[in-house]
Amino acid sequence: MRAETQNIVAEIKKSLNLLAQRMDWETAPHRLEEFNARVEDPNLWDDPTAAQKLMRERQMLVDSMDVYTGLSQELDDNVELIELGEMEEDEEVVGEAETALKALADKAAQKELEALLDGEADANDTFLEINAGAGGTEACDWAAMLQRMYVRWAEKRGYKVELQSEEAGAEAGIKSCAYKISGHNAYGWLKSESGVHRLVRISPFGKGTRETSFASVWVYPVVDDNIEIEVNPADIRIDTFRSSGAGGQHVNTTDSAVRITHHPTGIVVTSSEKSQHQNRDIAMKALKSRLYQMELDKRNAAINEAHENKGSAGWGNQIRSYVLQPYQMVKDLRTEHETSDTKGVLDGDLDAFMAATLAMDVSGKSRAEARAE
Repeated sequence: MRAETQNIVAEIKKSLNLLAQRMDWETAPHRLEEFNARVEDPNLWDDPTAAQKLMRERQMLVDSMDVYTGLSQELDDNVELIELGEMEEDEEVVGEAETALKALADKAAQKELEALLDGEADANDTFLEINAGAGGTEACDWAAMLQRMYVRWAEKRGYKVELQSEEAGAEAGIKSCAYKISGHNAYGWLKSESGVHRLVRISPFGKGTRETSFASVWVYPVVDDNIEIEVNPADIRIDTFRSSGAGGQHVNTTDSAVRITHHPTGIVVTSSEKSQHQNRDIAMKALKSRLYQMELDKRNAAINEAHENKGSAGWGNQIRSYVLQPYQMVKDLRTEHETSDTKGVLDGDLDAFMAATLAMDVSGKSRAEARAE
């Protein structure tokens, strides 16, 4: 077997090892037997909520086991084909199997990353908020660049993207915007993007100087219907106002926009769709999602610390730097992951950054360190 092919096989095995660790492969068959026994209990559906949770957990385990066994079998089959082809000096068989192994390596790496998305709300849809920070017009333009970056990322994944609200900048870009992004694992992927993003570039506004701009990103999950979040009507204030977007498809000149302020936490959410009734519903769901995120933060000390340390959108609080001048570099300051492909990143190529942060959140190590072990 050629050295290049051996390296591909080794990469696939590393992905399989991490998949096995994530699901605790040695105990998986026993756990599945326990699930199956509980499913056969005639009293299971006396508590529909508990039954649905059990069925979801069982299906997740079944899916994980099927993925692992399928990848393992495909690896064994192709290695066997290569060995057989080499024995019979059949280059066509060897070539086809090597091509299949390359595709399998990509598939295994993707499944490895998806296995990290097992948090309580990772599978949910998500809200994404972007706010311009320090830097005036430059920051508003930078916020608009981030808006475009995340919309492109979501569309590439086939997610549904809905603009909830948008406030235009005084001269260019946006002061803020909020989106609902719908699709499997939308929150799980995007949650690592919460924080301050810093841009360094030559000003496009006639200054000719190198400028530093900041914008903050906040991601929180859309709560499921079976997650009860109670909001005391006495704790909120609901305001309606006229809202106007930046033009084009976002233009909105109705008086139906809704802003909800939650006094105990200071949370403010807005929605600017056509219907005031629809806006109230959307804004209330956004508020409940924010409150749910706060509860998640309390349970997870690491996430809580990250949100508390996010601070204002300015110096010292950034999670990622995007440098366009005097050199090209995007670098995540948490994982040290970096790339010189700034155009690709700003066009939505964010998966590598998200994957690095996911791996670190789970293991406390970079993905490279985890795979090396």
